[in-house]
Amino acid sequence: MGMGEPLLNFENVVAATQLMMDDNAYGLSKRRVTISTAGVVPAIDKLAGLSDVSLAVSIHAPNDALRDQLVPVNRRYPLKELIASCNNYLKHLDDKRVITVEYTLMEGINDQPEHAVQLLKLLRKMPSKLNLIPFNPFPNSGYKKPTADAIARFKEIIVHGGIITTVRKTRGDDVDAACGQLVGQVEDRTRRSQKYLSVLQLDASNEMLTQTGEG
Repeated sequence: MGMGEPLLNFENVVAATQLMMDDNAYGLSKRRVTISTAGVVPAIDKLAGLSDVSLAVSIHAPNDALRDQLVPVNRRYPLKELIASCNNYLKHLDDKRVITVEYTLMEGINDQPEHAVQLLKLLRKMPSKLNLIPFNPFPNSGYKKPTADAIARFKEIIVHGGIITTVRKTRGDDVDAACGQLVGQVEDRTRRSQKYLSVLQLDASNEMLTQTGEG
């Protein structure tokens, strides 16, 4: 997580998961090997029939208007297409499994009761389980972690609708990190950042002198 979209590195990712599940290699259960995606529909369709790994989809918004902002790939592959693709993928599995839906909760953005109701209606369209991830705030992110009451209220609406729901325990907030979220506030002992800025400033100065000379 946080290393880019796996399905945009399709061949290598599929090869790696096959190695993980091979009895002559790591021998992991297909239930324990998961490909997480933001929703690259053509790649999900291609994956169907080639692999039986578990699939996790980062949705983060219950409607296209909001998801267009939070997950830009939605502008190309909207929720209706994504849900259809996920359902098609499940048809190729040899047992009754579900799609894991990842949903990061952000205060005042996607954590309201109306969002929960919309999400519930969306999840009813495919076999799924929901993983709620409270946002880990960090400086200048523009987003905040919802209150405990808001998280509980959101979960209650989904659970009442019959969807298995878990809330991920918050970890990594001491280093501004979370699932796919890492900022880090560390001391740069190598002073690389300072050296890099000095080089940029020197280049800018030389460019100004060159322009002045040409004038």
